[in-house]
Amino acid sequence: MRFLSSAQALEIADERTARSVASSETVWSGRIVDVVEDRVAVVDGEGPVVRQYTRHPGAVAVVALRGEAGREEILLLRQYRHPVNALLWEIPAGLLDIPGEDPLVAAERELAEETDLKARQWGVLVDFFTSPGGTTEPLRVFLARRLEPAGTSFARTDEESMMEYAWVSLSEALEMVMAGRLHSPSAVIGILAASAARGRCWEGLRHADAPWFR
Repeated sequence: MRFLSSAQALEIADERTARSVASSETVWSGRIVDVVEDRVAVVDGEGPVVRQYTRHPGAVAVVALRGEAGREEILLLRQYRHPVNALLWEIPAGLLDIPGEDPLVAAERELAEETDLKARQWGVLVDFFTSPGGTTEPLRVFLARRLEPAGTSFARTDEESMMEYAWVSLSEALEMVMAGRLHSPSAVIGILAASAARGRCWEGLRHADAPWFR
């Protein structure tokens, strides 16, 4: 076990690195994701091990805020999620399933399609991998402020046709997270990040086109 020095710890950042892959096979392909099996040497000098994971195009999510400073409200929507057999309160989100599409453009589209809103002020709150031990999926959470009607209503189908909406105090949303009442990863992480950013008076937010580790 090796610990970094205090000075080294201040420089912590994730980094790309290569490992030798002896073989790679797509064992199943679906509409959105593929299941991949790699034989990869994860430890130098040792033989390869088998790792299975889903290959995912990635997604974006949006923390949409309204209200005066210190009394901001976040828009939550409730949607049925079949894999977990639950109605989850979430934030607007969608797949990056259009090749080459700019993530901000995707976020603007999802905000409009799911909420009939657009925003005049955008920033990046947080980036993360949803489950890096089992999927390649990266997710970027944007912050959208200065909201206004999109001017267009969108037809919603399937689960989206039954969505419910609520404006919730950001402070109360944080309490919901800490009480274990919310479970969508983008909502939980987005609320935590927005609360932390507000505590810093929104200083240090990255621009909407900031580089993305994905």
